Amino acid sequence: MRSTGLFGSSSAEGSAVRLPAAWLVGLLWLALALAAPAHSDEAEAWVRVNTKTATLSVLRGKQVIARFTDISIGRGGVSRRRLVGDQSTPLGDFRVVKIREKSHFRRFFIIDYPNEARARLALRHGEINESTFKAIHVAVRAGRLPPQGTSLGGNIGIHGLGVADPRFHEAFNWTRGCIALTNEQIDRLTRWIHVGTRVVID
Repeated sequence: MRSTGLFGSSSAEGSAVRLPAAWLVGLLWLALALAAPAHSDEAEAWVRVNTKTATLSVLRGKQVIARFTDISIGRGGVSRRRLVGDQSTPLGDFRVVKIREKSHFRRFFIIDYPNEARARLALRHGEINESTFKAIHVAVRAGRLPPQGTSLGGNIGIHGLGVADPRFHEAFNWTRGCIALTNEQIDRLTRWIHVGTRVVID
């Protein structure tokens, strides 16, 4: 004779209690959630480049964990509508998509410029056509480097000085649109940067 209780059925001979499948799945999900390490965007380090104060900050959530001063930006200043050859640093929200550990500029963290926001603006103003916009859109959504040979320019990121004269770096905004740090700063920054790191330039 069998009796059915809240947790399933058991025999008179004392067989093991059986949980319904839905309960088992729920318990499994709960166990996985408790065992998994906490992870959110708040735990991820990200970079803010403040072009007004010439600083680059590394943050975790809203907490600043490192700050680099006296950075250099593009000779042409900053712009939300950067075009090839104007040597301006693009403003916006980007991601690191490629890292060159060995570069003429010591290290080079390349961002996904032109991003989708810039491409939409360019399409609206007739600076690129629909097919170029789609190519940029697909690359950015896939986490790849967008087309670099368009009228919007490319090869933008954060790099060091390499063999450049530090005194020149201290005196001028000298890049063609990138953010430049000293070699010592770029070496230190490396510990927080990986492919996918968010970079906000404002």
